[in-house]
Amino acid sequence: MVNALRLPLVLGIATALALGCERLPGRPTEADRPVRPSEVTDFGALYAENCAGCHGADGHFGAALALAHPVYLAIVDDDGLRRVIANGTPGTSMPGFGRGAGGTLTDAQIDVLVRWMRTRWAKPGVLGDERPPRYAGAPGDAVRGAAVYTARCASCHGADGTGGPSKNGAKIGSIVDRAYLALVRDQALRTLVIAGRPDLNHPDWRGDRGGTPMTGADVSDVVAWLVARRIR
Repeated sequence: MVNALRLPLVLGIATALALGCERLPGRPTEADRPVRPSEVTDFGALYAENCAGCHGADGHFGAALALAHPVYLAIVDDDGLRRVIANGTPGTSMPGFGRGAGGTLTDAQIDVLVRWMRTRWAKPGVLGDERPPRYAGAPGDAVRGAAVYTARCASCHGADGTGGPSKNGAKIGSIVDRAYLALVRDQALRTLVIAGRPDLNHPDWRGDRGGTPMTGADVSDVVAWLVARRIR
């Protein structure tokens, strides 16, 4: 038993040792402790881990549609973005990142991605006075689509869609390649026609020559023409 007279001394030494351990070299601080994946709320970290591999490190120049794309962000609403991130797109290389689809992202993390995509990359008024065709829609008539393709697309993608002349130093590739068409769904083709890909100099539905914008029927019909090339 510790002598009552020595108890304060023992307690003092124990306290000093405990406080000293807090300052031991190499002891991790609270900031050094790893963050659980479900607790990450930084947009940059979430985007780099889950999106950049396909959509590009800065939201463009990736294999998939650019997300740093004001026109695209103007035509798709928040619920649409959340749905695609959470559930993916069946039959394509876009997986579901939400927990309900077998992914790792929480609803709160998906909200961070959607909110900051808009904060960083959306541009109010980018559509001007133009009203784009409906974002979602079924393919139209492939026969009519052939005429739309000739009038609106062939000058870049070639008469048969297999590629056109170089533009800004880059050869324009095939839009009817079966491997490509097998990887994209009808909605992805419709999105591409409406929103374009500015990172690849692909104009949106308004074109790049100051002509008449494509109508909703034009978009649906040219998508049908492309879909017909997929199944041949």
